[in-house]
Amino acid sequence: MTVSAIIARYGLIAIFVGAGLEGETVVLAGGLLAHHGLLSLPGVLAAAAGGSFLADQIFFFIGRRYRNRGNLSQLRQRRGFARALSFLERHPTGFTLSFRFIYGLRTVSPLAIGTSSIPTARFILFNGIAATTWAIVIGCIGFGFGHGFSQVFAHLHKDLRFVLSLLVLLALCLIGAGVQRWRRRRTIRLD
Repeated sequence: MTVSAIIARYGLIAIFVGAGLEGETVVLAGGLLAHHGLLSLPGVLAAAAGGSFLADQIFFFIGRRYRNRGNLSQLRQRRGFARALSFLERHPTGFTLSFRFIYGLRTVSPLAIGTSSIPTARFILFNGIAATTWAIVIGCIGFGFGHGFSQVFAHLHKDLRFVLSLLVLLALCLIGAGVQRWRRRRTIRLD
């Protein structure tokens, strides 16, 4: 099976999973692959929005269910979590719509929102809007980089597939690192 066939078959699945676990790098790579015709841009954007939305919903519901129990209440005392919660309480709508774009708050924010008093239906609506907006912005930036990437590597046309393969490998490694981080975070006991 060729690299192009592997990307065509599993690329959108990898972007769906990667957008939920890792984030921007995977979606940027998806936009780049779309620019080169290996994936469709609408497919990349939909997979990125869906993966991000689903992951954040899961973390929100974990926060909502276990907000007053065990280690999650201890987690609320941590600096990053407390910072996210403080900002959230002052600006609930703005925070919910923008946390994906704030470095360092992307993973912990849905948990924080789950522990807050924001109604579930409101979070679902704003999470959908924010995930879609984020996917479009980041995916289109990656798509735009595709043009620059092509010009820089135009003289390496024969090696373009090799370079794209390396990018896919890098994205898969980043997904693996994201899974490892997620597993470490799951070790927090939610009694």
